[in-house]
Amino acid sequence: MISSILTAYREPRTVGVAIKALLEQDWPEAYEILVVCPDEETARVVQIFTDCYPQVKRLVDQGQGKPSALNLAFSQVRGRICVFTDGDVVIQEGAISALLAPFADPRCGAVTGRPVSASPRTSMLGYWSHLLTDAGAHSMRSHRARQLQYLDCSGYLYAARSELLSPLPPETLADDAFISQLIWQQGYGIAYAPEARVAVRYPTTYRDWLLQKVRSSTGAAQTPQPLRTDNKKYVRPPEYMRSLKREALAGFRSALTYPQTSRERWWTWCLFLARIHLWLCVWAELHLKHRSYQDIWQRVETTK
Repeated sequence: MISSILTAYREPRTVGVAIKALLEQDWPEAYEILVVCPDEETARVVQIFTDCYPQVKRLVDQGQGKPSALNLAFSQVRGRICVFTDGDVVIQEGAISALLAPFADPRCGAVTGRPVSASPRTSMLGYWSHLLTDAGAHSMRSHRARQLQYLDCSGYLYAARSELLSPLPPETLADDAFISQLIWQQGYGIAYAPEARVAVRYPTTYRDWLLQKVRSSTGAAQTPQPLRTDNKKYVRPPEYMRSLKREALAGFRSALTYPQTSRERWWTWCLFLARIHLWLCVWAELHLKHRSYQDIWQRVETTK
């Protein structure tokens, strides 16, 4: 069996589309869809699906954050593989079969899908979303996957072997990065399935863009690491995929070749400045502010 975990919070307008996209996938074996949501407005939409589809089940969490929601789901999953996704994205046709295919290799512990932007390219923030998903994340994951290097899974769509998972600490900012580290440090590989596409709507204001990126980038660089060296499952040290230095070395050239118009070239240079601003904020969060999970994890309204 395959277990799909979909987390949602105050997303009644999008969660139905997200669940429908999962139900329409070509699943290679029996599956269940566990929808974890604390609020009643989202739950009312989920109830429509639980009444009609026995594969769909709602889990009621206490609204204490995504780590708590995922830990609740971990206690209920029955599948040998867990597929993770969100209530505000749309998994594309054929994505699940592509995402699960690499698990035929017993050395594969996790697989990440490919986010694609559903935002229009005609605005600066929309253009940034296309550049960062295509010339940024897709290009970097493709290169690192060919080299069998460490990959951060995308929280929008990824999968992992259930037996390798363990509860998340309550202060975890980026569950995808934490679980990726957890899998990697146990000696398993992380594969990339670019055909496993998931459409994502990205922020439309700079404030929301910065909120989202600071949260995910701080989480990717967060310490302590998932495993201690005295843990019997630990076989190799942690690695990182994202940093300002890595972006400068790997992403600068591909970013400059991505724009198609003079306006997009200007937006690209604006993005370089924004990324510097982002990493300064990340450094401040890690070394100066030491804010709690609740303070950093703020809802990004323009993606809903």
